[in-house]
Amino acid sequence: MKIKKLTLVEHLQPVPTSVVGISALALIAALGVVSLIFAAYGIHPLKGYQTLFKGAFGSWYALSETLTRTIPLLIVGSGLTLAFQASTWNIGAEGQILLGACAATWVALFSGLPPTLIIPAMFLLGFLAGGMWALLPGYFKAKFSVNETIVTLMLNYVASNIVLYLIHGPWKGKSARGFAYTDMFPKEAWLSTISGTRIPILTLVLGFLIALACYIILRYTTFGFRLRVSGQNPQTAKLVGIKQEMVTLWVMFLSGGLSGVAGAGEVSGIHHLLRHPSHISLGYGYTAIIVAWLARANPLAVPLSAFLFGALMSGGDALKVSLGIPFQMVHVFNGLIIFFLIAGERFMRYGLKLTKNGEVGM
Repeated sequence: MKIKKLTLVEHLQPVPTSVVGISALALIAALGVVSLIFAAYGIHPLKGYQTLFKGAFGSWYALSETLTRTIPLLIVGSGLTLAFQASTWNIGAEGQILLGACAATWVALFSGLPPTLIIPAMFLLGFLAGGMWALLPGYFKAKFSVNETIVTLMLNYVASNIVLYLIHGPWKGKSARGFAYTDMFPKEAWLSTISGTRIPILTLVLGFLIALACYIILRYTTFGFRLRVSGQNPQTAKLVGIKQEMVTLWVMFLSGGLSGVAGAGEVSGIHHLLRHPSHISLGYGYTAIIVAWLARANPLAVPLSAFLFGALMSGGDALKVSLGIPFQMVHVFNGLIIFFLIAGERFMRYGLKLTKNGEVGM
């Protein structure tokens, strides 16, 4: 009879089962290295993970904080899937969040709009500000083939210093009493929250709608088709007449705009003023890159990966309070995950296949 054996086969595209398996292994490997860091602090790894888990899910308050951190990651991560599907590496979401927050702050404090128009205008200008900020590196990439990774990354620091200039200078609040932030927004510029939590209802719903909209754009529209072809095979895109420059400009504008929406949501729903850049965005723009990467640039998978990293960020606060470990430990964790994901990228193309091994006698 013929017997079959498992054979390792390389595919042109990543195999779904391998993607799930390798991603899970990357998370486990990251957890293993973090265990060593816990041990270096003199903390038993199980106690460290227990504290992390309780900080993320141990109570209704902890879960609500996890959801609060999930929202900006969900919005920004969904936008980045559009850019990553087009192989356009927008690393500047952090700065685009801050520009969106600045635009929303201007609307809330200085526009003089009627109360009913303030929140819609905050999100609209937040979107435009983030989108226009991202268009700058998009234009240089489309026109002069300038590497967008470097430009978007550098613009993050420019955006951060713009916020610092505003809160130390012309926008410094009269009621700030020596502190560097603006005056509080009027109540009309505050988002409603779920009772007893800091979860803004509008941005929570908006986040899921944005993820769904990004999926529909990618899968069921002509623009999404052009975007995917440009990202997967630029030569084919050129042969069929797709203008890749326009694709680059659009994905940069849309992904940057959605980051700007997240920034508007943070100042309108959480802070109610403009303050230090590191308080407006707790590294959401950088973490969202890992969120989109872990989701394999699939918008429908972004809610899950955003929730995972929201839990890590929320649990990181518990590590700091309960065990005295710096909050930056979360960034180390994030870095380890992306490191192991990249390391396992090539293995995702491999899959196991049953093959016949000839006749053998019994």
